[in-house]
Amino acid sequence: MDKKKLRLQVFLAKAGLGSRRHCESLIEEGRVAVNGETVQQQGITVNPDSDTITLDGKKVRIEKNKIYIALHKPPGYMCSHRDDKGRPLIYQLVSPIIKERLFTVGRLDFLSSGLILLTNDGDFADKIMHPSGCIEKEYLVETKKPVEKTFLDKYKKGIYIKGIKYTLKRYKWYGPNKFALILEEGKNREIRNILHAWNIPVARLHRIRIGPVQLATLRPGEFRKLTEREIKGLINADNSGN
Repeated sequence: MDKKKLRLQVFLAKAGLGSRRHCESLIEEGRVAVNGETVQQQGITVNPDSDTITLDGKKVRIEKNKIYIALHKPPGYMCSHRDDKGRPLIYQLVSPIIKERLFTVGRLDFLSSGLILLTNDGDFADKIMHPSGCIEKEYLVETKKPVEKTFLDKYKKGIYIKGIKYTLKRYKWYGPNKFALILEEGKNREIRNILHAWNIPVARLHRIRIGPVQLATLRPGEFRKLTEREIKGLINADNSGN
C-alpha cells in the first residue's frame, strides 16, 4: 500500500471531524465524498495529497495544528455543530477565538453543565473515549428528593436497567440531596437514566473532573488550553486529581 494513503475514517479523524467511530458514522450517512463521488462503504483508502475529500460538500484537510481545550459548558447548550431547533451550541463559545473546527470528546446533555473537552485530534479522542482507558469522570449531583447511601452502594455493585448494566466506581457523600459520583465508562445519559428509574428528579448535574483535568475556577462559558501534563495524563489514563 502507498505509505501516503490512509483509510478514509482515519483521514477524517486527522482532519478534526471526530473520533474514528464518529467518522465511520459520517461515511455511513452518505455525507462524505471522495473526488466528487459519495462514499458509504468502510475501508476505502485515500491519498491526502492527491484526493479531494469533502464533508457535506465542504473540502476537508488534515489539521496540523492540534488543539486541546477544557470548556465550562453552561446548561442550555448543545454539544453538536448544528441544531434544528436553533438552540445555542457550545462551539459558539470558542469560535470567536479558535478558528479551527473542533469536536467534543464525549458529551454533556442539554441541561447538564461543567467540564467538557474539545479537540481536533481524532486519535486523542479515541484514546480517551475507549473503555480500556478507564478514565474517571466526576459529577456533582443535586437531587430534588433525598437519596440514601444504600442506593449508591447498590449502584456500586451494579444496577440493570432495560438489560444494560450500570456500575458506579465510587461516590462522595455531602448529604441526601448532594453527592459526587465517579464513573469510568459512563454510558450515554447514565446518571439521569439511573435516577429516573428510581423516580429521583435531578436538580443539577455538573461534571467537575475528567481524569487529571479539573474544572476548578473556569466560569460558565470560559475555556482554556490543556497543559502538556494534562494531555499526557489523559493519554496514559492517569486518574490523578481525586
